[in-house]
Amino acid sequence: MINISSSAQTYLQGLLAKQEDADVAIRIFVAQPGTPQAETCIAYCRPGEEQEGDIAVEYDGFRAWFEGRSEPYLEDAEVDYQEDQMGGQLTIKAPNARVPKVGPDAPIEDRINYVLYNEINPGLAAHGGVVSLVEVTAQNQAVLQFGGGCQGCSAVDITLKSSVEGTLLEQVPELSGVVDHTDHSITENAYYS
Repeated sequence: MINISSSAQTYLQGLLAKQEDADVAIRIFVAQPGTPQAETCIAYCRPGEEQEGDIAVEYDGFRAWFEGRSEPYLEDAEVDYQEDQMGGQLTIKAPNARVPKVGPDAPIEDRINYVLYNEINPGLAAHGGVVSLVEVTAQNQAVLQFGGGCQGCSAVDITLKSSVEGTLLEQVPELSGVVDHTDHSITENAYYS
Protein backbone atom coordinates (compact mmCIF):
# COMPACT_ATOMS: atom_id res chain seq x y z
CA MET A 1 0.00 0.00 0.00
CA ILE A 2 2.43 2.69 1.18
CA ASN A 3 6.14 2.58 1.90
CA ILE A 4 7.33 4.47 4.98
CA SER A 5 11.13 4.71 4.85
CA SER A 6 13.16 3.80 7.92
CA SER A 7 14.19 7.47 8.36
CA ALA A 8 10.51 8.52 8.23
CA GLN A 9 9.60 5.77 10.71
CA THR A 10 12.27 7.02 13.11
CA TYR A 11 11.07 10.62 12.70
CA LEU A 12 7.40 9.70 13.22
CA GLN A 13 8.26 7.54 16.23
CA GLY A 14 10.05 10.55 17.77
CA LEU A 15 7.06 12.84 17.14
CA LEU A 16 4.63 10.36 18.66
CA ALA A 17 6.88 9.82 21.71
CA LYS A 18 6.48 13.54 22.53
CA GLN A 19 2.68 13.25 22.77
CA GLU A 20 1.03 13.18 26.21
CA ASP A 21 -1.05 10.11 25.31
CA ALA A 22 1.22 7.11 24.81
CA ASP A 23 -1.31 5.42 22.50
CA VAL A 24 -1.39 8.16 19.86
CA ALA A 25 -0.92 6.79 16.34
CA ILE A 26 -0.79 8.39 12.92
CA ARG A 27 -3.53 8.29 10.31
CA ILE A 28 -2.80 8.56 6.59
CA PHE A 29 -5.53 9.43 4.11
CA VAL A 30 -6.17 11.25 0.84
CA ALA A 31 -8.51 14.23 0.99
CA GLN A 32 -10.56 14.67 -2.21
CA PRO A 33 -9.08 11.56 -3.83
CA GLY A 34 -9.15 11.25 -7.61
CA THR A 35 -9.48 15.02 -8.15
CA PRO A 36 -6.98 17.76 -9.05
CA GLN A 37 -7.28 18.99 -5.44
CA ALA A 38 -6.26 15.64 -3.93
CA GLU A 39 -3.97 15.98 -0.94
CA THR A 40 -2.26 13.17 0.94
CA CYS A 41 -2.33 13.83 4.68
CA ILE A 42 -0.70 12.47 7.81
CA ALA A 43 -2.37 13.38 11.09
CA TYR A 44 -2.20 12.36 14.72
CA CYS A 45 -4.80 9.74 15.58
CA ARG A 46 -5.76 9.45 19.23
CA PRO A 47 -7.40 6.24 20.45
CA GLY A 48 -10.97 6.15 19.16
CA GLU A 49 -10.34 8.63 16.32
CA GLU A 50 -9.71 5.88 13.79
CA GLN A 51 -12.70 5.34 11.53
CA GLU A 52 -14.63 2.32 10.39
CA GLY A 53 -12.82 0.71 7.47
CA ASP A 54 -9.39 2.04 8.50
CA ILE A 55 -6.53 -0.43 8.20
CA ALA A 56 -4.06 -0.71 11.11
CA VAL A 57 -0.38 -1.39 10.41
CA GLU A 58 2.16 -1.85 13.18
CA TYR A 59 5.60 -0.29 12.76
CA ASP A 60 8.54 -0.36 15.14
CA GLY A 61 7.31 1.77 18.04
CA PHE A 62 4.05 3.09 16.57
CA ARG A 63 0.83 2.25 14.78
CA ALA A 64 -0.38 3.75 11.51
CA TRP A 65 -4.01 3.80 10.43
CA PHE A 66 -4.68 3.97 6.70
CA GLU A 67 -8.09 5.17 5.61
CA GLY A 68 -9.73 2.23 3.84
CA ARG A 69 -11.42 4.50 1.32
CA SER A 70 -8.03 6.01 0.41
CA GLU A 71 -6.34 2.64 -0.11
CA PRO A 72 -6.43 2.63 -3.94
CA TYR A 73 -5.09 6.20 -4.01
CA LEU A 74 -2.23 5.32 -1.64
CA GLU A 75 -0.96 2.54 -3.88
CA ASP A 76 2.76 3.09 -4.61
CA ALA A 77 2.86 6.01 -2.14
CA GLU A 78 6.04 6.77 -0.23
CA VAL A 79 6.71 8.66 2.99
CA ASP A 80 10.31 9.74 3.53
CA TYR A 81 12.26 11.98 5.89
CA GLN A 82 15.45 13.77 4.91
CA GLU A 83 17.55 15.84 7.28
CA ASP A 84 18.70 19.20 5.96
CA GLN A 85 20.20 22.47 7.21
CA MET A 86 16.82 23.57 8.60
CA GLY A 87 16.30 20.34 10.56
CA GLY A 88 14.56 18.06 8.13
CA GLN A 89 11.53 17.49 5.98
CA LEU A 90 8.89 14.78 5.89
CA THR A 91 7.69 14.20 2.33
CA ILE A 92 4.76 12.24 0.98
CA LYS A 93 4.65 11.15 -2.64
CA ALA A 94 1.38 9.58 -3.70
CA PRO A 95 1.43 9.32 -7.50
CA ASN A 96 -2.07 7.82 -7.63
CA ALA A 97 -3.82 10.35 -5.36
CA ARG A 98 -5.10 12.41 -8.28
CA VAL A 99 -5.44 9.56 -10.72
CA PRO A 100 -9.02 8.39 -10.69
CA LYS A 101 -9.20 4.78 -9.64
CA VAL A 102 -12.92 4.44 -9.46
CA GLY A 103 -15.00 1.49 -10.45
CA PRO A 104 -18.66 0.65 -10.07
CA ASP A 105 -18.07 -0.41 -6.45
CA ALA A 106 -16.34 2.88 -5.45
CA PRO A 107 -18.17 5.23 -3.05
CA ILE A 108 -20.78 7.39 -4.79
CA GLU A 109 -18.87 10.59 -3.91
CA ASP A 110 -15.75 9.32 -5.66
CA ARG A 111 -17.70 8.39 -8.78
CA ILE A 112 -19.43 11.79 -8.87
CA ASN A 113 -16.10 13.60 -8.43
CA TYR A 114 -14.60 11.49 -11.22
CA VAL A 115 -17.34 12.58 -13.64
CA LEU A 116 -17.19 16.22 -12.52
CA TYR A 117 -13.41 16.59 -12.80
CA ASN A 118 -12.83 14.47 -15.88
CA GLU A 119 -15.89 15.07 -18.04
CA ILE A 120 -17.86 18.13 -16.93
CA ASN A 121 -15.26 20.62 -15.65
CA PRO A 122 -13.07 20.51 -18.78
CA GLY A 123 -16.07 21.81 -20.76
CA LEU A 124 -16.97 24.45 -18.16
CA ALA A 125 -13.35 25.63 -18.09
CA ALA A 126 -13.83 27.10 -21.58
CA HIS A 127 -16.05 29.72 -19.91
CA GLY A 128 -13.91 29.99 -16.80
CA GLY A 129 -16.36 27.85 -14.83
CA VAL A 130 -16.07 24.96 -12.44
CA VAL A 131 -18.47 22.77 -10.46
CA SER A 132 -17.73 20.73 -7.35
CA LEU A 133 -19.60 18.30 -5.12
CA VAL A 134 -20.74 19.64 -1.74
CA GLU A 135 -22.48 16.48 -0.51
CA VAL A 136 -24.78 13.62 -1.40
CA THR A 137 -28.08 13.80 0.48
CA ALA A 138 -29.94 10.90 2.09
CA GLN A 139 -32.25 11.02 -0.96
CA ASN A 140 -29.20 10.42 -3.22
CA GLN A 141 -29.22 13.93 -4.64
CA ALA A 142 -25.87 15.46 -5.56
CA VAL A 143 -25.59 18.96 -4.06
CA LEU A 144 -23.27 20.99 -6.29
CA GLN A 145 -21.46 24.32 -6.03
CA PHE A 146 -20.69 26.30 -9.18
CA GLY A 147 -17.77 28.73 -9.29
CA GLY A 148 -15.80 30.95 -11.62
CA GLY A 149 -17.72 31.95 -14.75
CA CYS A 150 -20.67 29.72 -13.78
CA GLN A 151 -21.41 31.57 -10.54
CA GLY A 152 -24.11 34.14 -11.29
CA CYS A 153 -24.22 33.15 -14.97
CA SER A 154 -27.65 33.64 -16.52
CA ALA A 155 -27.26 30.32 -18.40
CA VAL A 156 -26.41 28.20 -15.36
CA ASP A 157 -29.85 26.54 -15.27
CA ILE A 158 -29.39 25.35 -18.86
CA THR A 159 -25.88 24.10 -18.01
CA LEU A 160 -27.15 22.34 -14.89
CA LYS A 161 -30.04 20.54 -16.61
CA SER A 162 -28.68 19.86 -20.11
CA SER A 163 -25.09 19.04 -19.28
CA VAL A 164 -24.30 18.42 -15.64
CA GLU A 165 -27.40 16.60 -14.45
CA GLY A 166 -27.80 14.51 -17.58
CA THR A 167 -24.19 13.36 -17.50
CA LEU A 168 -24.23 12.58 -13.78
CA LEU A 169 -27.52 10.65 -13.91
CA GLU A 170 -26.26 8.62 -16.86
CA GLN A 171 -22.90 7.76 -15.28
CA VAL A 172 -24.03 7.41 -11.64
CA PRO A 173 -27.46 5.78 -12.02
CA GLU A 174 -28.28 5.61 -8.30
CA LEU A 175 -28.44 9.42 -8.16
CA SER A 176 -32.00 10.72 -7.99
CA GLY A 177 -31.15 14.26 -9.04
CA VAL A 178 -28.87 17.27 -8.79
CA VAL A 179 -29.30 20.37 -6.62
CA ASP A 180 -27.50 23.69 -7.19
CA HIS A 181 -26.27 25.11 -3.86
CA THR A 182 -24.57 28.18 -5.41
CA ASP A 183 -25.30 31.80 -4.42
CA HIS A 184 -25.91 33.17 -7.91
CA SER A 185 -26.43 36.74 -6.67
CA ILE A 186 -22.65 37.17 -6.99
CA THR A 187 -22.20 37.97 -10.67
CA GLU A 188 -18.84 39.74 -11.11
CA ASN A 189 -17.20 36.68 -12.79
CA ALA A 190 -20.32 35.44 -14.61
CA TYR A 191 -19.77 34.35 -18.20
CA TYR A 192 -23.25 35.54 -19.22
CA SER A 193 -24.86 38.36 -17.22
